[in-house]
Amino acid sequence: MALKINETCVNCDVCEPACPNQAISQGEVVYVIDPSRCTECVGHYDEPQCVMVCPVECIDPDPAHPETQEQLLAKLKRLQETVP
Repeated sequence: MALKINETCVNCDVCEPACPNQAISQGEVVYVIDPSRCTECVGHYDEPQCVMVCPVECIDPDPAHPETQEQLLAKLKRLQETVP
């Protein structure tokens, strides 16, 4: 399942550089996570790095994008294949 940043985000800028897949960017109001790039850090770390560094705990699972561990690993593989 991809993650999403909720409205309690304070735009502290610590999550964006922590993401190994460059899935996080500044949105109109708060940071946003691109579900097509979010793998919950599967294949990189044991826990999502954005969740680990977030000081206000504003990152939640995104129920609109449910994925299994295998699907997250397949997404990571696709992302790595597109890196020049």
